[in-house]
Amino acid sequence: MMNNKIDMENKTMIKLVVGTEAMFFLALIMAFIYLSFISGFKHGEQQALNIQSTGMFSILLVSSSLTFWLAEKNYKKGNIKQLKTWLFITIILGSAFLFGQAKEYIHLIHVQQITLSNSIFGTGFYTLTGFHGFHVIVGIIILITLLIMTMLGDFNKPGSSVLSTAGVYWHFVDIVWIVVFTIVYVIPRTSILN
Repeated sequence: MMNNKIDMENKTMIKLVVGTEAMFFLALIMAFIYLSFISGFKHGEQQALNIQSTGMFSILLVSSSLTFWLAEKNYKKGNIKQLKTWLFITIILGSAFLFGQAKEYIHLIHVQQITLSNSIFGTGFYTLTGFHGFHVIVGIIILITLLIMTMLGDFNKPGSSVLSTAGVYWHFVDIVWIVVFTIVYVIPRTSILN
């Protein structure tokens, strides 16, 4: 009975977190769209984004949803060794995405001279992608904590909802990136908007 109550509390809490975060990201995305159409970005700033490189790192992040799902699946089967393996791979994929984002930021700031304060595009871009990156960092901290807990034996018996609750957050972060990538990188390059 106690586990059912905790499971229900976990599910309620993650729904509230994801719901508020969805509204937060919706506001950031709408602000980015508003800035791009109403005030306009300087010509060529969005073209400075490396869609190929970011696309590759995006594939890694989206793949991390699959690896987390595999971690959950193995946990439900009681295969703790595979749970550890898939959690570790998920952490690596999320970290690789952050590396790609940092690499792009360095290029944009030092080579393209696009900063947070010198252009409307920079303000919108760094705010939107930076907050998403922050959420990925939080997710990686959660995943590392889960991996440590797994290594300490906290998940030796299936039945805890902690892993699936963390999974909702991680999958949400991946879904948000798909939307952000589409709006920031893909749509501006379509012939409709050019």
